[in-house]
Amino acid sequence: MAGTGVFAEIIDEEVYNYYADGEWKKSASGKFVSIINPTTRTPQYKVQACTQEEVNKVMDAAKAAQKLWARTPLWKRAELLHKAAAILKEHKNPIAECLVKEIAKPAKDAVTEVVRSGDLVSYTAEDGVRILGEGKLLVSDSFPGNERSKYCLSSKIPLGVVLAIPPFNYPVNLAVSKIAPALIAGNALVLKPPTQGAVAALHMIHCFHLAGFPKGLISCVTGKGSEIGDFLTMHPGVNCISFTGGDTGIVISKKAGMIPLQMELGGKDACIVLEDADLDLVAANIVKGGYSYSGQRCTAVKVVLIMESVADAVVEKVKAKMAKLTIGPPEENCDITPVVSESSANFVEGLVMDAKQKGATFCQEYRREGNLIWPLLLDQVRPDMRIAWEEPFGPVLPVIRISSVEEGIHHCNASNFGLQGCVFTRDINKAIMISDAMETGTVQINSAPARGPDHFPFQGLKDSGIGSQGITNSINMMTKIKSTVINLPSPSYTMG
Repeated sequence: MAGTGVFAEIIDEEVYNYYADGEWKKSASGKFVSIINPTTRTPQYKVQACTQEEVNKVMDAAKAAQKLWARTPLWKRAELLHKAAAILKEHKNPIAECLVKEIAKPAKDAVTEVVRSGDLVSYTAEDGVRILGEGKLLVSDSFPGNERSKYCLSSKIPLGVVLAIPPFNYPVNLAVSKIAPALIAGNALVLKPPTQGAVAALHMIHCFHLAGFPKGLISCVTGKGSEIGDFLTMHPGVNCISFTGGDTGIVISKKAGMIPLQMELGGKDACIVLEDADLDLVAANIVKGGYSYSGQRCTAVKVVLIMESVADAVVEKVKAKMAKLTIGPPEENCDITPVVSESSANFVEGLVMDAKQKGATFCQEYRREGNLIWPLLLDQVRPDMRIAWEEPFGPVLPVIRISSVEEGIHHCNASNFGLQGCVFTRDINKAIMISDAMETGTVQINSAPARGPDHFPFQGLKDSGIGSQGITNSINMMTKIKSTVINLPSPSYTMG
């Protein structure tokens, strides 16, 4: 169970502690933040409400620990990461329990997230040793006008202290996707978990603690964003921010100053369906892509742009598959579970009511009980409806009928988002041309959008983000280049 056994020390009098300087601590504020169970809509957990002064102490400790960690051999850093990964996978069940109760993730998917996270940490350790174990040698005579009198040795060095802010929907996996690259690269790491998902993240951090990482190198501060959010992101001790979430990222990017930023800020992922597509494959991927985890994924299908001639057939196939979805609590491994909060449910409902008022065709009756929203397909959606452009983050999917491929591409590119998209066709030449025309970070051909495998590049254009994720890209962005130039008294050439 959560908070018991090896995790007993992370909780004190029903309040989960924050992690700093290698210890689990109570905040001097004497305050806590309640975490509401999305299914029961009652308080499930409590976490410490850290103060700004406690953040200052965390930053000081991180800076000191990083200087020593940067001198730790790469193989030793990798060894500790492998150990943390093994501990994480060993304790997958109590961490998954937290995910079920905090964010209403179906039980089987919660376990999968933890195991995937362990695999990501191990892969990062291996990849980091290869990437960081190589430098570069440049010679001066390759540039016009120069003799071979200079040798430039360049290598990747740490940035310093990395601030990691993951989202509620993958609070473990999208935390370790920031933590592991930062650590293998020689950085210190400060984690600010989302409120919903904070307890799962604290359990995950304890796995790194048990692995034996140096004190102060890894910290996890919890609390109200209104009190420590800006203080963290604008802190002079932060040398890099890796953030996954929503519009807050745009605000952070404007305030952060001259430090590297890695941001993924959501999407309105379009699914373009051509007349020659395999319609059964299309329907299966629309349902999987649109309704998995109740649509609360940045890479969920968010709008279907379908050629008019095949629209009726696809809609019927999708409706038939949707009728088989199970709806209920996450403990029962239902396909559709409650969305994360009442405010999220209200936002989704607002999009649905707007579409209803403006004449969209409801393929199912709209139904909601508390935070649980039944899956809904909206046909005959027009561009003047909010659902055509806004990201619902819920189990509601709009269908826009198009008369040409160009119309579909235009709608996709008119969005302020550009995370992922997909195209379904049997013609690979058309698929490549459409992919090239779509202004998104990734285009999936004949499959729904997806993040992963975790070593694949993952990036967004426009308001969907800054920089690129994926293990290799994350390691590279959490380092900088250091060059040393050897100047010879006279040109020197190897004769062979």
